[in-house]
Amino acid sequence: MRSLLSMQRADLIARGASGRHSESDSRCHVPKSVISTDKEGVALSNRQKFYINGQWVEPSTSDTLDVINPATEQPIEAVAMGGVADVDKAVAAAKAAFETFSQTTKEERIALLEAVIAKCGERMADIAGVISEEMGAPSALAAKAQAPTGIGHLMTAVNVLKEFEFEEDIGTTRVIKEPAGVCGFITPWNWPINQIACKVAPALAAGCTMVLKPSEVAPFNAIMFAEVLDAAGVPAGVFNLVNGDGPTVGAALSSHPDVDMMSFTGSTRAGVEVAKAAAPTVKRVAQELGGKSANIILDDADFAKAISRDVFGLVTNSGQSCNAPTRMLVPNARMDEAAAIAKAAAEQVKVGDPNAEGTTIGPVVSEVQFNKIQDLIQKGIDEGATLETGGTGRPEGLNAGYYVKPTVFSHVSNDMAIAQEEIFGPVLAMIGYEDDEDAVRIANDTLYGLSGYISSEDSERAVKIARLIRTGNVHVNGAPPDQSAPFGGYKQSGNGREWGRYGFEEFLETKAILGHNPKS
Repeated sequence: MRSLLSMQRADLIARGASGRHSESDSRCHVPKSVISTDKEGVALSNRQKFYINGQWVEPSTSDTLDVINPATEQPIEAVAMGGVADVDKAVAAAKAAFETFSQTTKEERIALLEAVIAKCGERMADIAGVISEEMGAPSALAAKAQAPTGIGHLMTAVNVLKEFEFEEDIGTTRVIKEPAGVCGFITPWNWPINQIACKVAPALAAGCTMVLKPSEVAPFNAIMFAEVLDAAGVPAGVFNLVNGDGPTVGAALSSHPDVDMMSFTGSTRAGVEVAKAAAPTVKRVAQELGGKSANIILDDADFAKAISRDVFGLVTNSGQSCNAPTRMLVPNARMDEAAAIAKAAAEQVKVGDPNAEGTTIGPVVSEVQFNKIQDLIQKGIDEGATLETGGTGRPEGLNAGYYVKPTVFSHVSNDMAIAQEEIFGPVLAMIGYEDDEDAVRIANDTLYGLSGYISSEDSERAVKIARLIRTGNVHVNGAPPDQSAPFGGYKQSGNGREWGRYGFEEFLETKAILGHNPKS
């Protein structure tokens, strides 16, 4: 899975050699008063159930899947795996609820979202704990970035909704924005609450109803989020949760004739399958897919500052972010200098137990992901890139858990596998360029177009180059993510936009009533 959003660089969770976290670096803009740190415990009595029509119900199948703690390689607990019948039941509930929820007022939906924010704040410590256990995020990252992103998107949705005008006149025609209908959501494991909330929040704000299939790799945080929505008083049928795998639940949701829109975050390969399944019913499909973001370090940049910052940005969340700056472009003449800085920064990253003091990054999420990363690191070696630090195998002293060595390759050519394939791990490919034009050419020489990064002492020069990069986002001089700005990609990184006003408008249909205002 990809995403995201994925989405927080070292500018958001900045760590030095000590591994300490700086709370002031969080850019989620969540007031402390919203967040309760009183941990009530993670009961999750609903792990074997689905949330459909306002009730926790038994699945139609007896199938379960063990959810693995990636730090220990041991099962946490099994999650129920649904089938087509569960999807049908959830979609029917959402369709029935749409008749009334779509007619609610702006003020009613603002009040509902504010109630969700309050209940989400009460469970923040629980949500963070579950995320850390499920997908291996260090406890500080889970508490200060992973979990708060959910509230951040909810608060953004409220702000957008308060200011949004649903009707306007064009001559004698009244143009009306209406909720898109029943929405199907498929979300990933890497920034799980972020990706759930950035879909659910604007959908609720718009007046849509929905069915969520979260990642089966990290499903328990989604169950907890459903508990939050239930406690906040979200009307029955408006939000529904069915766990399961992509080929079964995901395909049934994508192809369902009563689903009006699909919003998917994950791999490009899986996104293609969602689009294929949705095509016969001609439903709207929004996709946030993979990335291979170029990070251009211009010749006038402060190399020590920019390269060190961006190495930590890359490895945040163990490199499991769709927008991670995985390709670092540096002037050919300064490759060795840049490589030495990157090597030194990577060797300051402490890999270890997510709950241990001073841990910078934890494990990657699964054995499948671990093996994929190991294979690509070996490809980099075999294809002739210079291994500056890291490499295959686990870090010293870590004999269990899916831990990956922070790895830096220099003298990489852009046709190598490590420069073209999304690794989704703490692996940096350093590529040389001759001049600005060459840097732009290399940056755009990819199937993806999700994000990009540029560092320069001359901001005008950086912005000029940013305009030439074919990506949905470009970060200039370490600028952090902005939840009010549109997030999404060009090319095989997807279509549509999430976050802020642009993400909100994805959940609206446009109706023109001609002759609404006839001239007298």
